[in-house]
Amino acid sequence: MTEQRESSAIRRPALSPSRAADFKQCPLLYRFRAIDRLPEPSSAAQVRGSVVHAALEDLYALPAADRGPATAMTLVDPAWQRLVETRPELAEDFAPALRAELLDEARALLAGYYRLEDPTRFDPQSCEQRVEVELEDGTLLRGFVDRIDVAPTGELRVVDYKTGKAPPEARALAEFKAMFQMKFYAVALLRSRGVLPARLRLLYLADGQVLDYSPDLDELLRFEKTLIAIWHAIQSAGATGDFRPNPSRMCDWCAHHRHCPVFGGTPPPYPGWPAVPDDGCAAEDDVVLRASEPAA
Repeated sequence: MTEQRESSAIRRPALSPSRAADFKQCPLLYRFRAIDRLPEPSSAAQVRGSVVHAALEDLYALPAADRGPATAMTLVDPAWQRLVETRPELAEDFAPALRAELLDEARALLAGYYRLEDPTRFDPQSCEQRVEVELEDGTLLRGFVDRIDVAPTGELRVVDYKTGKAPPEARALAEFKAMFQMKFYAVALLRSRGVLPARLRLLYLADGQVLDYSPDLDELLRFEKTLIAIWHAIQSAGATGDFRPNPSRMCDWCAHHRHCPVFGGTPPPYPGWPAVPDDGCAAEDDVVLRASEPAA
């Protein structure tokens, strides 16, 4: 995936899948990531996921006949090099032996992809497609879709690659968040294109599993109301600074214990709701590493 998105130009506040999921999981986590912008360490799972997504994007830029497994393997090293160009510190964080192991794992995930799909048999309409749409109440949705396929008859399929492997105790929540993300994209495409996606497809490269789901219109309309409610709740919290922690088993993977009252920490002084729209989508637009399920 080409993770270096757009520059930090002024944008309207918007809701992204990752930040919506953060707020639902823990409002304080949303604040730390979207408003305070507290740094988080780069995990191997995130880096590996970024490399795999970038390689798959490059793969689909080739003619269909050239998309064989051997070619895919050659795309891993260039994807890593581009990532290091945007995040030079990764070269120090991942010593040669660790980097070699990470890239071997990326190649294994790409090999696993070929057990799920044959990329030589179809051409996607788009890869890493930016979607942005304003809902009737003014809520702005923004995000990037891994892949959009359109059948000759017009049916639309939304595809997302999952490269992480959640531990058993977090698997159900990870799958819930993944489907939340897919429904988010489905609403955005419904409103921007006027087309109900026929299928939402999750490809779990580490597990070799495919999860297909066909949403109906009424379901997406209800989900749209959920997104509006989330955004209104975020705005209300932003006006007051009242982003409360919500302890759960996901706290085990949180990088912000020292700032969290649940763990005896103290949040930094609240800077206020951003005057410049560098907000809930910025983490998804500008960060070079992918959000990831908790790694096993």
